[in-house]
Amino acid sequence: MKHFKILGQLLASAGLLFCAQMSHALVKGADVSWTSEIEANGYKYYNRSGVQKDIFAIMKEQGMTAARLRVWVNPADGWYNSYQDVVAKAKRAKAAGLDVLIDFHYSDTWADPGKQTKPAAWTSYNIDQLNTAVRDHTHDSLTLLRDADITPDWVQVGNETNDGFLWDDGRASANMKNYARLTTTGYEAVKDIFPNTLVVVHVSNCHDNGLFRWIFDGLRNNGGKFDVIGASTYPTTNTGKTWQQTLAACDTNLKEMICRYQVPVMIAEVGAPWDYADAKSLLSILIQNVKALPDNKGLGVFYWEPQAYGNWKGYSLGAFDNTGKPGLQMDAFLE
Repeated sequence: MKHFKILGQLLASAGLLFCAQMSHALVKGADVSWTSEIEANGYKYYNRSGVQKDIFAIMKEQGMTAARLRVWVNPADGWYNSYQDVVAKAKRAKAAGLDVLIDFHYSDTWADPGKQTKPAAWTSYNIDQLNTAVRDHTHDSLTLLRDADITPDWVQVGNETNDGFLWDDGRASANMKNYARLTTTGYEAVKDIFPNTLVVVHVSNCHDNGLFRWIFDGLRNNGGKFDVIGASTYPTTNTGKTWQQTLAACDTNLKEMICRYQVPVMIAEVGAPWDYADAKSLLSILIQNVKALPDNKGLGVFYWEPQAYGNWKGYSLGAFDNTGKPGLQMDAFLE
């Protein structure tokens, strides 16, 4: 196997895709950042037996091993996703025996492919000031976690940064160098607090190989640092393609990312309609695909907000039913 691995590295450096196939234990988790707000609105959670329990304990029962938590700078929606809220949820996750992934949005609200809005307090900053703000915000947030005796296994520098973050200064299509600089600053701030924590750069549309090549070639060519490539996939929403075709394209893309950049990959977000007949099959196939990725470089799969039930804020891609119990698709994480 050692000789195959060396050969794979040589071929990859020559632009040829060759990786050894292995299998390993996979991280299985979910982003449950809405939890505080949902609970504040009176929602409760029950396990399959109908016993009311903490959502993190139910995640553990359902085979999950990690929780993903987003961080906003000065949350526009109140205290949810603030430093303090994230620490409180991280403590609950750890108490349930779950590892933690921290997801920095570098915004006061949602950051995604369609919007990467600067925090209100940073609006007038130039690129140098933004760079300092990214460093300080990342450093201060993680220091609070460290002081609470919580060490995240992974930290995302940006959320779905298909075109960078902190627009327009950090918009990748306008200035890839700025985007790479801000990413590296976040990376180094993470390592300053948690040297062994893996830093993730996260891009949506896992099926879009051209997008991933553009972003990660751009980062590499401009000195950008990252340890892990994170991807989102919502296979039932990819217009013109079946969920099977979308997962197949995602799998091909992840294999290339591993061989092209020689780093691990993860599915940072996946979702399907809570009542979708094929939801469990979809998740099972995705989990097996990631587990079978070359060289043990498929790290894990995180569902996005499975606990959001009852059409919470119009979101219908959760994985709990309308009574607050895990749906059948959650059993995919037990396999």
